[in-house]
Amino acid sequence: MSIKKSILKPEEMAALLKLKFGGKKIIGQHKNGNKIKDSNLAYCYNKLDKVSRSFAAVIRQLPDEVRDVVCLFYLILRALDSIEDDMDLNQDAKINLLREFYAKNFEQGWKLSNVGDKEEYLDLLANYDKVIEAFLVLDVKYQNIITDICQKMGAGMADFAETEITTLEDYNLYCHYVAGLVGIGLSELFAASEIESKELESQKMLSNSMGLFLQKTNIIRDYKEDLDENRIFWPEEVWSIYSPKFESFSLNPGKLESVSCLNHMVNDALSHATDCLNYLKILRNERVFRFCAIPQVMAIATLAEV
Repeated sequence: MSIKKSILKPEEMAALLKLKFGGKKIIGQHKNGNKIKDSNLAYCYNKLDKVSRSFAAVIRQLPDEVRDVVCLFYLILRALDSIEDDMDLNQDAKINLLREFYAKNFEQGWKLSNVGDKEEYLDLLANYDKVIEAFLVLDVKYQNIITDICQKMGAGMADFAETEITTLEDYNLYCHYVAGLVGIGLSELFAASEIESKELESQKMLSNSMGLFLQKTNIIRDYKEDLDENRIFWPEEVWSIYSPKFESFSLNPGKLESVSCLNHMVNDALSHATDCLNYLKILRNERVFRFCAIPQVMAIATLAEV
């Protein structure tokens, strides 16, 4: 489960960006502003479109200074997430991979076959050597931030590979590892690029909330999909108030208990909304604001719908 599962439907995002940009195609660029020539980076942007068409759209409209950086940050964490999501992978092998994955980004030629629960994720890991080559071209300051976040996320995922989400404290910690760290990393990248103020780097709590709000919305929305895959991300501390069995909510969706449990989860997610608005108030770059605000607005719309 991860933030890399988009809140947005691809057709909604495409329509939104067409409205904003008049249908102009925004392509990935090197730092010098030229169109993509490097085959590794070209692969990365092509793969970005495959693994998350909606997030690809907001990434592509970022300023030149951070576009490639955020593209690679996304793909690296998407690859890590694909390892976590592969339920057929041997548990010990998975845990070792999650803990060591951050170091693989410096091993030229490293790639991984037959890991991933979807074709696009299998392909990403099978061609991961191309991501590594593109990553190694980045400025060291960006490499250090991405590596730090990747290491912390992998360690957290490994911890939860053998731990159920029982309490709200567990739930918040899991969401921090898989999404809050993404928000923190993005803030650090934007500050390091100097397109945003240094103040943003210090806003750990607000950055964490940006990730938690999106992740919790995904978890709420994907209740049935996760249940069908024998996964439970809703904390037992919440759902057990309303039913002795987690499955009962899908069997009786219209019952008061089911709706009450859902609303409990929605209200918990909304506890991060004020932090998200305060974070957006700090931003000064219009394109960074769009990148951050569009998913948040759609998350609110998703919660209102459910």
